[in-house]
Amino acid sequence: MTNADPHAPRTVVPIEPSLLIAEAFDQAQVTEIRHSVTSCAHASGLAGQRLDDFVLAINELITNAVRHGGGRGWLRLWQEPGALVCEVADHGHGISPQRLGDRSRPAPDTAGGWGLWLARELTDDMEVATSAAGTTVRITSALTNHTSR
Repeated sequence: MTNADPHAPRTVVPIEPSLLIAEAFDQAQVTEIRHSVTSCAHASGLAGQRLDDFVLAINELITNAVRHGGGRGWLRLWQEPGALVCEVADHGHGISPQRLGDRSRPAPDTAGGWGLWLARELTDDMEVATSAAGTTVRITSALTNHTSR
């Protein structure tokens, strides 16, 4: 027996945000993952330069996971109210505090070190969690006509 009114309107709060992609990847799947992300991001409302920027940022993160994170990684893409979020995780040795703390633009003649900088510049928000067990980078792009970053 319950005191709840069976005719009262119900509010449903989703437990999980709208998950679009959850996949492990290695070098062989990088192109396929990028195409999947592009399709899902476009279907979620990103378009034009914002879509291109978001996909480029994700491409940098998955490439970093393959190159520096043990050769493979895990990608999750989901939609939250007003935003598209992507998380890329790897099982590498982590990022040094010096490298992680350096938010300056790499020198033009630098062969590496552009991935995290680009991901930060091309998205609205970026969070990094890193340890000796691996690194997880979460980027967010607003789905509105948000123009500042």
